[in-house]
Amino acid sequence: MEPQDIGLIGLAVMGQNLALNMARHGFRVAVFNRTPATTEKYVAGPAQGASILPTFDWAELAAALERPRRVMMMVKAGEPVDATLGQLRPHLEPGDVVIDGGNSHFRDTERRMAELAQAGIHFLGVGISGGEEGALRGPSIMPGGPEEAYRRVEPIFSAIAARAADGEPCSAYLGPGGSGHYVKMVHNGIEYAVMQLIAEVYDVLQRGLAMSADQLAELFAAWNQIELSSFLIEITAKVFVKLDPETGRPLVDLILDEAEQKGTGRWTSEEAFALGVPTPTIHAAVAARALSALKEQRSAASRLLAGSSHAFRGDRQRLIDALQAGLYASIVCSYAQGMALLRAASLEHGYGLELATTAKIWRAGCIIRAALLEDIRAAYSGQPDLTNLLLDDHFRAQLLERQGAWRAAVAAAVELGIPAPALSASLAYFDGYRQERSPANLIQAQRDDFGAHTYRRVDREGVFHSHWSE
Repeated sequence: MEPQDIGLIGLAVMGQNLALNMARHGFRVAVFNRTPATTEKYVAGPAQGASILPTFDWAELAAALERPRRVMMMVKAGEPVDATLGQLRPHLEPGDVVIDGGNSHFRDTERRMAELAQAGIHFLGVGISGGEEGALRGPSIMPGGPEEAYRRVEPIFSAIAARAADGEPCSAYLGPGGSGHYVKMVHNGIEYAVMQLIAEVYDVLQRGLAMSADQLAELFAAWNQIELSSFLIEITAKVFVKLDPETGRPLVDLILDEAEQKGTGRWTSEEAFALGVPTPTIHAAVAARALSALKEQRSAASRLLAGSSHAFRGDRQRLIDALQAGLYASIVCSYAQGMALLRAASLEHGYGLELATTAKIWRAGCIIRAALLEDIRAAYSGQPDLTNLLLDDHFRAQLLERQGAWRAAVAAAVELGIPAPALSASLAYFDGYRQERSPANLIQAQRDDFGAHTYRRVDREGVFHSHWSE
């Protein structure tokens, strides 16, 4: 039997589709799943006729692969990754490459990388975005780890990745260590933010303007043809036209209003706090999901805490236009915050990230793919050391042009009593970032008063402490 080009462990939907993607591009794939029945069902069904070899134990998988081996794990993050590595490790040899394609925390990736390196085995942490369809048709792939190991899998990743409009594959080496999983984590943080922003605009349109599902679908479809064009706007329009087959009502209206989360958005927030990088839109999105989970408490509070009327009585089209402008500006802020975090992390962890490359591989395949990513790529290509996306000439002009409407959108939500934490946080981020003098001088005075934490002055050098009560 001819040696297989790569082994793939884990045949949930993502793993199944990635294997099919690889096989479609001419690679020979050996697959393994801890449940043999899953493997048998896969090769007899979706993989029938494809160049995919089923294996049913660890030794068989290892023996089937070309050496040095390339093995990709598509298993649940956390303990399952360590358990899989524990079973696979005795069958590996120096020079082999192991790839973790799940949503692992970057610190776990770096720990595993160091452990395997002691045995001469390479480990890559690879972020993959695009969902089930992306895995099959072409995802965005974010590899990090030893560059030597990446070069061994580069032909496979480049072949199976999504293609941007210019034909470039949405996969590129990002840097050493856990950089690949770090970039995927921040991708997911931005994803949380954009989804929350869209949900808040939907809330104002639905409750404030009483727009029907058909009207919402038409509006979002139109928005997807302009500067808001993105995967998330596109699928939002599709959501509104889906009807429940039993009731004939819009299915979205029948879904319980509790947004679940797997933790990657929270990781982004935690890492931003650890590095001192302000990412308020992402924080607001994570908090909003947590608040949505308090369904029983919210239901009780809705009967006890009266608020403003949700009915809007002004110029409807003016509000719709303001929400469009505010949504775009807030989405830009979400990407700006994510890129600022990547910049800080690259310096902190020595990743050497090129933000233009990150933007380039997000242009297609991934969940946050959007038309504005080409502008983001251009911004960082022209200014690799750009400290914040808001300072780029293009985006600065876009936000300044929209800020009046943006403020009107946030003000309307507040007046209607409709929560818009991510829209509000984005505007506050914009205002805070452009403010030469902030009120932090008062906070520093308070800290010095109660804790003798000292302060610095604007008119002289040095560190000072005052006795404030004297």
